[in-house]
Amino acid sequence: MEIGLTLIAHNRVGTLHRVTGIISKLGGNITYTQQFIRNDDTGLIYMEIENIEDKDNLLNTLKNLEGIIEVEIHSTLKKIFGKRIIIIGGGAQVSQVALGAIIEADRHNIRGERISIDTIPIVGEENLANAVLSVEKLPRVGLLVLAGSLMGGKITEAIKRLKERTGIYVISLKMFGSVPKVVDLVVTDPVQAGVIAVMTVAETAKFDINKVRGKVI
Repeated sequence: MEIGLTLIAHNRVGTLHRVTGIISKLGGNITYTQQFIRNDDTGLIYMEIENIEDKDNLLNTLKNLEGIIEVEIHSTLKKIFGKRIIIIGGGAQVSQVALGAIIEADRHNIRGERISIDTIPIVGEENLANAVLSVEKLPRVGLLVLAGSLMGGKITEAIKRLKERTGIYVISLKMFGSVPKVVDLVVTDPVQAGVIAVMTVAETAKFDINKVRGKVI
């Protein structure tokens, strides 16, 4: 079972090293972490940890660590927000895909799912290619939707690399360029693309993208 751990600490050298050392001594395995410095010169550290048998011991040990201001154990972001769908492309198309995805996600989330929708309207071959490649570095991503009217070149190569390195599904709108040739599914209507994206990752849906892989619908 994984737990979420959030710490607020003074911005000092070695704090993260000491925290991870304690977790290791207690048998914990860190599966995800992020940290950043806040405006008041304190640091926020978030971790997802498995194999911790004594949560109270971990909590009390960290509270007594020098430089730590606040410690909280809670549910993981994976459990709270669940799977993510990323929508990238032109503004109008992105908004329509998001409309369909949010409506469909709401239907499944009411039934116990946790599916969140992230969007970024962005243009330019270089920018789009970099955005696609960066999807690999994001946590909890189950599917990427490319919404636009013309995509190819470096974007196509970025999709190929993403699919070689991850199990993330990729859907695109029907568009000019070579991108539709390398994605899992091409959908003509942007609202329907959002709906299908959610149905692909939802455990409470019966849609299987593998049965229509490579098609245009």
